[in-house]
Amino acid sequence: MIIWLASYPKSGNTWLRSIISSLIYSNDGNFDFEHIYKIRQFPNREYFEPFTKNYQDIHELKKYWIPAQDLITLKNKVKFLKTHHINCKIDNYNFTNGDNTLATIYIVRDPRNLVKSFTNHYSMDASKATQFLIRPQPVFASGHVDKENTNHNIFTLIGCWKDHYVSWTRNNNKLLLIKYEDMLNDINKEILRIVDFIKEFVKIDLTDEKLKNIIKSTSFENLKNLEKKDEFKEASTDKKDKSKKKDFFYLGKENKWEKYLDEENRIKIENELKDLMKELNYL
Repeated sequence: MIIWLASYPKSGNTWLRSIISSLIYSNDGNFDFEHIYKIRQFPNREYFEPFTKNYQDIHELKKYWIPAQDLITLKNKVKFLKTHHINCKIDNYNFTNGDNTLATIYIVRDPRNLVKSFTNHYSMDASKATQFLIRPQPVFASGHVDKENTNHNIFTLIGCWKDHYVSWTRNNNKLLLIKYEDMLNDINKEILRIVDFIKEFVKIDLTDEKLKNIIKSTSFENLKNLEKKDEFKEASTDKKDKSKKKDFFYLGKENKWEKYLDEENRIKIENELKDLMKELNYL
């Protein structure tokens, strides 16, 4: 059975994955990027290879969302999977179902702060990043295209921020909603919330010392330092210079929309997403 770690892109999923992988796959809580790779991304080429070789056609992939997950859950073990995919239905094909999904941890971030992250990660200007967030029609986005690791080269249906959030958080009886901002404000409290949620499904061994190590070793500063040592395989390359990698761990808590977001795009986001932003106390 799958526990989804779901989020819109650049919302803190890698941080969440780092914490959970350190919690489950390390004895002492000290983070290592080898731990994080035990939590794979879905969709991912490796899961679709038994069914199709057409990894760029969403209408081909949709037919195998459930069969691919059936194979993942065949051993009847709890499996954590990261996803940016919208929890949708295309024609008669659901992205996931109750037979495969055990629970969901959804991490959400103030959409105004996503604009600066998008301009860096996807090499787009603020206006385009804003449209990416709020446009009502579905958005198709390719996964990481990495010549050394082509497993990530598969199309993923993301959708706009509103539809993505609603698709994962409505009518979901086994949901833990995490706000990125709450993790910044009190990471100790949020880790304990995560532990309380997942201990129903997996055995958790957490001591005070292990908790301290998790907090220290998965801090933004430490993850950024590890990235500088070229230990992070998921960083994207610069479109203008393919030999250079962009900073994945970019600004952290210094990414404040008040500092970076222009008035015109702020108003567009707040007008379009007002109801949900109020629901999440962003407005």
